[in-house]
Amino acid sequence: MKAMLFAAGLGTRLKPFTNNAPKALAMVGNKTLLELNINYLQRFGITDVIINVHHFAEMIEEIVVKRNGFGSNITISDEKAEVLETGGGLKKASGFFTGDDPFIVMNVDVLTNLDLTKMIAAHNNHTTLATLAVMQRDSSRQLLFDADMTLCGWQNNATHEQKVARPLDHTSPYAFSGIQVVSPSIWQDAPYDGKFSLIDLYLHVAKQHVVKGFDHTGDTFIDVGKPESIAKAEQLFK
Repeated sequence: MKAMLFAAGLGTRLKPFTNNAPKALAMVGNKTLLELNINYLQRFGITDVIINVHHFAEMIEEIVVKRNGFGSNITISDEKAEVLETGGGLKKASGFFTGDDPFIVMNVDVLTNLDLTKMIAAHNNHTTLATLAVMQRDSSRQLLFDADMTLCGWQNNATHEQKVARPLDHTSPYAFSGIQVVSPSIWQDAPYDGKFSLIDLYLHVAKQHVVKGFDHTGDTFIDVGKPESIAKAEQLFK
């Protein structure tokens, strides 16, 4: 199995650190977020990883070479000309994922003890184009799932905006953890190109196909998006 780490973002929430470095190289203890997540994937036998780069791209490329991929086979997806967001970034890198096997996609700035083996098994047990790791936790934006954990919609809790893929009767909100198992056939009915969000892609395909949620509420999880979250991450992931 292969994986993609999203590392191209500007990391504006991590300023002032990201004024001079990419968020992927933020230190948690004595390791960068990049190394921690490459090590995380290794624990599940995933060592073929593509990383998209844009903000201070050369710094990421340099450390990958210097550290021999941290023990994994690393490919760089170059978005120096323009950051393509999550959907556009994955589509640009889609040639890396050959064959019919599903693959892992995750944000470089999340840390968790989620059991990927269980999540992959859940994905393979359903006819689904994608399985999204979600939790019952507070978030300004949430995904809406029915009782079978089938994706039905999205809502912004601050503005009350909603995007609907299926009827929203009897749905429950979950926060997305930025980790997903994706089947290559996700692109079969996707009318997107250039810069776009994966969430928009999932909501589009969910109108005709199945996209599932994988509830990992209770797992250790942190979005290392702000400077104050670094100290918390250091306590959780010693």
